[in-house]
Amino acid sequence: MAEIDFGLFGAAAGDIARGVTAGFTPPNGGGSFVFGFNSRVAGSKAVGLFYNAANFAPLRDDAANATGGSARGCLKRGRSVNPLGFSVGLFVNLINATTEDKAYILGLSDADPHAIVLAKTSLGAGLDPASTSILRVSSETFLWDTWLQLRLDSIVNPNGDVVLKCLQNDLTQHACNTPSWEAIPGMADFIDDALGIASGSDPLGGGYGGFCFQSSQSGARGFVDQFELHRQM
Repeated sequence: MAEIDFGLFGAAAGDIARGVTAGFTPPNGGGSFVFGFNSRVAGSKAVGLFYNAANFAPLRDDAANATGGSARGCLKRGRSVNPLGFSVGLFVNLINATTEDKAYILGLSDADPHAIVLAKTSLGAGLDPASTSILRVSSETFLWDTWLQLRLDSIVNPNGDVVLKCLQNDLTQHACNTPSWEAIPGMADFIDDALGIASGSDPLGGGYGGFCFQSSQSGARGFVDQFELHRQM
């Protein structure tokens, strides 16, 4: 995927700088560049990029029905001025391409050390581990400056349930371009039921998929590499 394949929304570049850089070490198996974010203001800001190919923006199957998808990528909370106040993640089924609308987000929590979390929230809210929007939390935690390769599958079932599966690739054993996906300890599948009971709101289908960064402090950094988006057929 190239820059032309993405739509960008959210904070202005003067608030959160973003783009490709060769100035930081990529994950195992990565190329010469990574995509980075660097917040320049203290206020709460967020930015997202969605894959904009046909039938991906919004996500549709071949019969034009709203569907799910699989977002995959390497994420890192970079060394920052402060270890708190920012998060980075992958998202699917974002209702509209704004930082105020809800999506399913799999990412790295705003904590030190951080966990992998699954949330149903807006991109602008970030990934506060104490929020009621958090649906699943990994049993393992990680230090900043650690690359993690994650995968979020959103499966829209005919009855209206959405099944969410969270997977990871161990980058110490498998390069990011040849992943071996396995379950994330502590993160069982989550069924966002058609009745809106389990998550407290109706399940999400269709919408947009991509990656995002949120910060409430200046000098916060996040990184993304090896991003892929697949749609449910």
